[in-house]
Amino acid sequence: MELLKEVYQVTKVFPKEELFGLTSQIRRAAVSIPSNIAEGHSRLSRKEFQYYLGNARGSLAELQTQIIIGKELGFIGDREMDDIINRATEVGRLLNGLLSSLKSANKK
Repeated sequence: MELLKEVYQVTKVFPKEELFGLTSQIRRAAVSIPSNIAEGHSRLSRKEFQYYLGNARGSLAELQTQIIIGKELGFIGDREMDDIINRATEVGRLLNGLLSSLKSANKK
């Protein structure tokens, strides 16, 4: 959720003509991460949870790519990009740990 809030803060200053373009894509990817985690957690099996965690990881990769694009287009400064990428990397580590834990539990 902290990553999501940070993304919304950074994208507030994007050009207005990007509201339905890159701004929207970045925000949708950021919202998709915790949404997939929550939806997967509510499912009835570990296998389904793993599937949704995989979707969350995909959205995370999409977000990281779009943040770099925002930087390349001059919409995001170096510091903002670094902060978001670092937080996204931490979220990725947490997702990977959770996925590994679920996979180990499936083997038992």
